[in-house]
Amino acid sequence: MSAEMIPIAVFLLTLFTLLGAGVWVGLALMGVAWVGMELFTSRPVGDAMMTIIWRSSSSWTLTALPLFIWMGEILFRTRLSEDMFRGLAPWMARLPGGLLHTNVVGCTVFAAVSGSSAATLTTVGKMSIPELRRRNYPEREVIGTLAGAATLGLMIPPSLILIVYGVTINESITRLFMAGVLPGLVLAAMFMGYIVLVSTLSRTYRPDPEPAMTLADKLRNSRFLIPVMLLITLVIGSMYLGLATATEAAAFGVLGALGLALVQRSLTWATFRDSLMGATRTSAMIALILAGAAFLSLAMGFTGLPRALAEWIGAMELSRLQLLLALMVFYIVIGCFLDGISSVVLTIAVVEPMVRQAGIDLIWFGIFVVVVVEMAQITPPVGFNLFVLQGMTGHGMGYITRAALPMFGIMVLMVLLLIAFPALATWLPENMRQVRPG
Repeated sequence: MSAEMIPIAVFLLTLFTLLGAGVWVGLALMGVAWVGMELFTSRPVGDAMMTIIWRSSSSWTLTALPLFIWMGEILFRTRLSEDMFRGLAPWMARLPGGLLHTNVVGCTVFAAVSGSSAATLTTVGKMSIPELRRRNYPEREVIGTLAGAATLGLMIPPSLILIVYGVTINESITRLFMAGVLPGLVLAAMFMGYIVLVSTLSRTYRPDPEPAMTLADKLRNSRFLIPVMLLITLVIGSMYLGLATATEAAAFGVLGALGLALVQRSLTWATFRDSLMGATRTSAMIALILAGAAFLSLAMGFTGLPRALAEWIGAMELSRLQLLLALMVFYIVIGCFLDGISSVVLTIAVVEPMVRQAGIDLIWFGIFVVVVVEMAQITPPVGFNLFVLQGMTGHGMGYITRAALPMFGIMVLMVLLLIAFPALATWLPENMRQVRPG
């Protein structure tokens, strides 16, 4: 074994040993970093660990993360899903594929105020699944489209993974949010196109027809969409117009979500406490992973591992397309075993030098990574959306995985579209006037 490969082998062996033993991801990353620094550097490990963990945990930009999580937790406990279905159903019913489009549009709308795939899936699914079943929509399509569309919570701003990615590589959160808008909408349109195609070609796609509604009735039902649209405008609009940073917009979002819950009379002391504790647990988990990843990045930097790997990749003289396809396969594989945030923070220290050396725009690459990480939400054995759907529907994991397989194929196509048309991710952040950094 060459000298350059010894640190890699030690890092990987220690990581898989700790993860296999059930150690939390954040603590496992710290353990790997500790072992690496003890074996391959002469710097005092305790001082380095203390300094880097404090620095990574005290980032002002990172304060947007718990606020966006809390906003999603509050909205999850309101009547938002019922109101969205009532507002969207009249407009979706006449499209080819009918009310199945409410899965995609509902997830797209809620993703714009949630930032979490799991929250999007649970909120939209708890209302759409019973309604679509009652109308005899094909079970497999109901589950598959919901599994795929819920992943939009990772891309459409405010995306938690984009916040984590931006903090990790020190990029503007607002610019990353802008970059996620067009690819998110294109992916949603591709999901809807799939529904149109299936409903047209399938002989068993025969849901119960919806009663005809006048335009006045449709507009009357649309009033249920007003609160969530106002909240989206408040959060996303304030960032894109340069009126607020990501953190300030997140604070506006929390106040707006509390106001919405108050108006809907779903804001009780119990729901307030539960939302706050849920946000605290999720934020603490992500913060621990980020702290462990920062320490691991420092340790690998001292060993020279990222630079050595970047030089090794450079020596292979891969084209830009070959490098991106290799990274896509790489992230799909590790996504089978790690959640999205862990996948990003664990790998970015090694991947970033390769990407920079290849001349790939880091804002664009963030969207590329998010699309690939979205696939991990619907790939076994650790596809979180699959577990959520299993609990909501009672179906076996195999059935849900097969139902979600077409959505996986659509996401692969989306990656290829991003590679072929990088302006999908770069046009908006390059052309929107940004007054203050996110």
